[in-house]
Amino acid sequence: MGQRRYAEDYTSAELMAVVASREIRNGEKVFVGIGVPMIAGFLALYTHAPDAVLVFEGGYVGGRPPTACTDVGDSSLGHQAFYITSLWRVFSDLQRGYFDLAIIGAAQIDRYGNVNSTAIFGSGDYQQPDLRLPGSGGANDMASSARRTIIMTRLERRRFVEKLDYLTSPGFLRGGRSRWEAGLLGGGPSAVITDKAVFRFTREGEMFLSEVYPGVSVGEVEGQVGWKLRKAERLRVVEPPTLEEVEFIRSFDPTDVILRGVRLFERMSFKEWVEAVEESLRKVKSKTLNKQRSPEKL
Repeated sequence: MGQRRYAEDYTSAELMAVVASREIRNGEKVFVGIGVPMIAGFLALYTHAPDAVLVFEGGYVGGRPPTACTDVGDSSLGHQAFYITSLWRVFSDLQRGYFDLAIIGAAQIDRYGNVNSTAIFGSGDYQQPDLRLPGSGGANDMASSARRTIIMTRLERRRFVEKLDYLTSPGFLRGGRSRWEAGLLGGGPSAVITDKAVFRFTREGEMFLSEVYPGVSVGEVEGQVGWKLRKAERLRVVEPPTLEEVEFIRSFDPTDVILRGVRLFERMSFKEWVEAVEESLRKVKSKTLNKQRSPEKL
């Protein structure tokens, strides 16, 4: 087996997608959203987890779109899907405990992995907040019912807070047995993936620093967390993205729908956009011709 070749040129968003993708295990049924979680899901599918099944709330199960999408109802998510059903059906399956993993985002997060994506109160309150956010969408269902949850957010002190302005999606609530006493089906958050570090959770449900990214110090992480942060006894450094991982991400998102911050699609003619998407499809197909998957895995 050849030596792994690591990329030197990658963005923080690409690194987050790579780290999240490595959390996905082969054969798992994964409920994912649009954005970086979607990139992470398809990166896993096309590399180390070909039998993972990605499900989107628009009702698409096991699809393989040729490029990144911007909406959970994008019809390209139905490309090569095992089946296409309804939002009601996939959430029904989620609430019955059929999903191994869900990936959600967070505007605020506390030490127990509880998430706010509803409103930032600031000097106001729920009725008149400083900032009204999109809200739960499917995130509360995902955090409540999936066997484990990955939370993705930037590491900033305004996000990692002692007390949430609003609890949108449950983590381990108050810690200890409080999640199970509340009757929640899923197992709770397993990891928080940021642009600087990875956090995991103790048996009591409290977040701790597990891994840092190359070049990031513990002090840099601690300075962005609003409580006294626990740390792993043996802190690890995250393996950098490989050339293969970064190449796939850029092939899958050729017009910068999601990741790289240069928004190429806004400056392209329709012809240039079509050519970029077709080239992306050729690259993705060339990497996955030998990847086999079976509907029996469902």
